[in-house]
Amino acid sequence: MNTISYLEASTLALRQEMERDPLVWALGEDLGRGGVFGQYGDLQRRFGPARICDTPISESTIMGAAVGAAMMGTRPVVEMRFSDFALCAVDELVNQAAKARFMFGGQAKVPLVARLPIGMWRSSAAQHSQSLESWWTHIPGLVVVAPSTPADNHALLRAAIRCDDPVVYHEHKDLWGLKGEVDERAEPARLGEARILRPGNDVTVVTWSKTVHVALEAAALAGSPSLEVIDLRTLWPWDRATVFGSAQRTGRLLVAHEAVRVGGFGGEIAAEAAEQLGVKVRRLGAPRIPIAYAKPMEDQARITAAAIAAAARLLLG
Repeated sequence: MNTISYLEASTLALRQEMERDPLVWALGEDLGRGGVFGQYGDLQRRFGPARICDTPISESTIMGAAVGAAMMGTRPVVEMRFSDFALCAVDELVNQAAKARFMFGGQAKVPLVARLPIGMWRSSAAQHSQSLESWWTHIPGLVVVAPSTPADNHALLRAAIRCDDPVVYHEHKDLWGLKGEVDERAEPARLGEARILRPGNDVTVVTWSKTVHVALEAAALAGSPSLEVIDLRTLWPWDRATVFGSAQRTGRLLVAHEAVRVGGFGGEIAAEAAEQLGVKVRRLGAPRIPIAYAKPMEDQARITAAAIAAAARLLLG
């Protein structure tokens, strides 16, 4: 085990997969200088500009090139810099990558990974702070991943690169510096498996990405109900067996996420649990407002440990 950061874990995962498979490569803006957050490190020096490829400032061009290259047999890792910027490449990702296998009767596949960093980070304001994961879970054909720890960012990115379907991969920008133990020799994770991080008896809390750490903080607050915290890890496919098993035992389910509550993926999980199990459910997400630059206003959109604990108490009635 080595203690490395969430950012370093992703660099390690990409390096290992590029060493393992010469068909793995990456493209995006500023990768030659390490990427906007430094997550590509010295990979261009190690592998050369043909495999760590700098591109023009055109998200649709980047994604379109990756879709074509994936259909021709390579495994591109597509850097979109910010989740918000990927909206300039929606047609290529949603209408081409996600549908190619279906439209060609299984004769073509698009094994690409689109890295879309999400979340609030250092007063980055309305166009650089969004969590849009529910947009991609809505699209048939896409796999959606959101790691919360360095170990998962390592294991899940490796799994995503090996996946034969297009993967939308969400790293939270505020977790880049988070450190944790990573086993470099561990096998890639299995997509679609959640993890119970903290057992509890009163309320099942399902969450992902940075909100996992907020939920664990809520579980430790004095006077908080006994919370069972589940890190979903993969939003699509999501681990119904783990979530339903926990919710059936506690009888109460709270889904918490940093994304806007309206239309958030938490609503899907809550609805499934209510329909299948009949348990009490609640959702906790950001208000439907743009994320402001000013910190006091930005904080109005944050999901806090106190808010999670309060929502859990409401479920207890």
